[in-house]
Amino acid sequence: MIYIATVHWETDKWIDIQLKYFKRNINQPYRVFAFLSGDACKHKDKFYFACCEPITEHAIKLNLLARFISLQANDEDILIFIDGDAFPVKPIDSFVTLTLKQYPVAAIRRTENIGDLQPHPSFCFTTVGFWKSIEGDWKEGYEWETTAGTHRTDVGGNLLKILIDLKIDWLPLERTSQLTNHGLMFGIYADLVYHHGAGFREPLSMYDRTKSLVGIVKPKFVAKLLDLLLCNVSVKNRFRIHRLLGIGERINYQNQRLSQSIHEKIITDEFFV
Repeated sequence: MIYIATVHWETDKWIDIQLKYFKRNINQPYRVFAFLSGDACKHKDKFYFACCEPITEHAIKLNLLARFISLQANDEDILIFIDGDAFPVKPIDSFVTLTLKQYPVAAIRRTENIGDLQPHPSFCFTTVGFWKSIEGDWKEGYEWETTAGTHRTDVGGNLLKILIDLKIDWLPLERTSQLTNHGLMFGIYADLVYHHGAGFREPLSMYDRTKSLVGIVKPKFVAKLLDLLLCNVSVKNRFRIHRLLGIGERINYQNQRLSQSIHEKIITDEFFV
């Protein structure tokens, strides 16, 4: 049996898409456990188990779902964590089964987000027994050095620390293609799983804050000049400059339009058929 833990925050726009792709690309028996909020709670009956308790922290929701699953699942059952705006685009059964014969856990690793190192819950799979044995924890806390020369943590930080401390070799699932030239959102990992990115929040990321401003600021020579001036500025101060110049708002607006366009095409099956 496969047990799937997912979270849909405030909106229901990804629910039917995700469930459709589960049905299309998972051949083994599976059960979906979900944390829902806002409009998503109207769809509780579409899941094997759904909880609408007013919890905001994403990692806490995933940890609770894993605990709920462990109360009824067998140790050898497969446990999949997946973001609400992510889904398999090809059959995953064989890949998951073969991988778990070599590694106890596999997960997306988004090194494209200024060098993130941690297992990411946009897609992660293991067995129920292994998750219980390591007392798996999705909370942030443990920090790593980024490609921007800073230290940061995020969801999955503590899980990375657990794997390091226990000297557990895990399989990172890297980005293999993407639907647009955006280097973080709209990505496909291991040629198997699509992750929209920022499907439940404003689409403004660390990646966006550190990329070139060409195409965002006009004219082009001004963008290049700003890139040159900001290249040695710390990420924290770069955020402040972006805010003062209204650059963050421009990036957010562009990403929102692109995100909506991609979402509409996914609904009409223009991708992944």
